[in-house]
Amino acid sequence: MRIIEAAQITDAVAKLAMDANYYLSPDIHQTLEAGIGKEEAPLGKEILRQLVENACIARDEAMPICQDTGMAVVFIELGQDVHISGGDLTDAVNAGVARGYMEGYLRKSVVDDPLFVRRNTKDNTPAILHVSIVPGDRVRITLAPKGFGSENMSALKMLKPADGVEGVKQFVVDTVVKAGSNPCPPIVVGIGIGGTMEKAALLAKQALIRPITVRNPNPQYAALEQELLTLINNTGVGPQGLGGRVTALGVNIEYFPTHIAGLPVAININCHATRHAAVEL
Repeated sequence: MRIIEAAQITDAVAKLAMDANYYLSPDIHQTLEAGIGKEEAPLGKEILRQLVENACIARDEAMPICQDTGMAVVFIELGQDVHISGGDLTDAVNAGVARGYMEGYLRKSVVDDPLFVRRNTKDNTPAILHVSIVPGDRVRITLAPKGFGSENMSALKMLKPADGVEGVKQFVVDTVVKAGSNPCPPIVVGIGIGGTMEKAALLAKQALIRPITVRNPNPQYAALEQELLTLINNTGVGPQGLGGRVTALGVNIEYFPTHIAGLPVAININCHATRHAAVEL
């Protein structure tokens, strides 16, 4: 049994909160730069250049890529041979989020009551925490700040099995077109297929933390990712919704077995930044 102190979790989460908001991941940065050459619209090219410049300034000056520094979504793969000592795991994560957002001068955007009072919690907690138990004695933590300009454009639909692949493609394209400029395109599209309603939504969120340069290992889903990227970029939405060829930087799909009577599909849209950072303890 390996002992990991709760304070280590807090320290790691605090750093991840800042790193995810300051530093654009290499796969996104490279794809943005490549998009400049692919974009046909002059305004679209200029927007992409400005996004790259913005990411470089954020990196060099250690400041947020975007003013919406998101709600902290934390994925933890917890080794079954690990014991957390000195505190509760959830409390340790929330303490790390609070510290990271305070010390990193990140905007606090969480309200305590979603419907009535809507008071700001003033430290961006609580985080959305997903924990999975895995073999081994390591802990892997991924923090993905989720801005709501893109989160609000996400969608879930319980398709019928008879809708099939064409139904999935139509749902994805319709969702992107309806989103328009709201999620600050170019976007990254995470898609979850299968499971139940909540499982599909979780799969879509997890799809967004896979590098957009890495395809699904199943060749059929990998081909669908590429086809959907082409279809989305043919919509003409373009950078910042002002027209062009580069509406999306990537499409990632995760899937799970489902019931014979169902075909749940969730679409989680992210802005071009698709912020996330990870560490292993």
